[in-house]
Amino acid sequence: MFITLLSVTFIIALVVSFLVSRIFSSPILKIMNRIISDEISKAWVKYLQFAVYVVGISSGVRVWDLEKYIIPTKNVEIITLNADRWILEIYRTVIGSLIGLSWMLLVFFMFALIAFVIVRGSELKTK
Repeated sequence: MFITLLSVTFIIALVVSFLVSRIFSSPILKIMNRIISDEISKAWVKYLQFAVYVVGISSGVRVWDLEKYIIPTKNVEIITLNADRWILEIYRTVIGSLIGLSWMLLVFFMFALIAFVIVRGSELKTK
């Protein structure tokens, strides 16, 4: 049952990451093309999409938190997986993925804004 839960949470986190990657792919591509007007911007976009998957899956699939279903702790038996726990774990997976991805994208957009201001300032100086 634990392996099934781990697989389901992985797939859900993967789907959430895919959706977020698709939603933000166009804005990220436009920002990177504006900041880095070179072919290397495509490589940075691919890296950022990879990072979206890594952060989304690692934030959604909390292996250390799922250990309570297979490893007993002090004075506590192994928790059984019933329908309520499944719903709770699925909810935690979706929310955890979205929280991790939102922080990652916030940091990216903050640095992109700083880079945009620098690029824009250098463009104005050359005119």
